[in-house]
Amino acid sequence: QLQLVEAGGGLVQPGGSLRLSCAASGFTLDYYAIGWFRQAPGKEREGVSCISSGGRTTNYADSVKGRFTISRDNAKNTVYLQMNSLKPEDTAIYYCVTNRKTANPCGLRNWYRVYGVGDYWGQGTQVTVSS
Repeated sequence: QLQLVEAGGGLVQPGGSLRLSCAASGFTLDYYAIGWFRQAPGKEREGVSCISSGGRTTNYADSVKGRFTISRDNAKNTVYLQMNSLKPEDTAIYYCVTNRKTANPCGLRNWYRVYGVGDYWGQGTQVTVSS
């Protein structure tokens, strides 16, 4: 079964850090760009970050630039999202996604529009930033 599994979410105080992981099973992530999205209650899904297959190209939403870092370890078939200086507005369910296509969307300004319903989404991990 092809799937992505996110982990690493939790409750953290403002200013704290978390590292999310996105692990693939049933296929290798090596050839594919990976995106991270988040969705807060009552809000639309937001594209957070994207990383190309080789890790050379990354992209970030303006709201997380300078605080979040995306990386990947293809040997472990895993992509990470290091989140520092967390704010209450970062509270959301975080999802990773791939469309299993070799094209790299991460250099595009609107990279997040590439991903949709028919792609491979994880089940999500909850991040709550609160004192």
